[in-house]
Amino acid sequence: MDTERPPLPPFTTAEAAARKVRLAEDAWNTRDPQRVAGAYTSDSHWRNRDEFLQGRDAIIGFLERKWSREQDYRLIKELWSFHDNRIAVRFIYEWHDDSGQWFRSYGNELWEFDAHGLMRRRIASINDTLISESDRKFHWPSGRRPDEYPSLTELGL
Repeated sequence: MDTERPPLPPFTTAEAAARKVRLAEDAWNTRDPQRVAGAYTSDSHWRNRDEFLQGRDAIIGFLERKWSREQDYRLIKELWSFHDNRIAVRFIYEWHDDSGQWFRSYGNELWEFDAHGLMRRRIASINDTLISESDRKFHWPSGRRPDEYPSLTELGL
């Protein structure tokens, strides 16, 4: 049986929805596929760019491939909108490939949760842009973004 992942829907305040977003950001910044996949239902449906996935095993495999390619990954998510059991998020992450080329990836996600706060649907649209290392804006140590680090809006992104 899946465990609960508060905050639970329905999301009735911006604070609760933003907390859900921050918890997701924190998990993704660990780059731990098992930890991230634990926030999704066992039969979760994903669309990520041009890939369609179903279930935690597929999510784990996807994330393992992703983070073997996207090195020094740093992510910021920001609440866009929420209603009942759904949240819309915008996000940006920076990373480099094995040649040292840096990228900034811009995206939007639509999330749908079950009653236990597990995500049962994730629809992500993402675009990558080449950046130079000197253009990077995400400079915290690997892992969770510090609370005092600026948001996307505060960074002008």
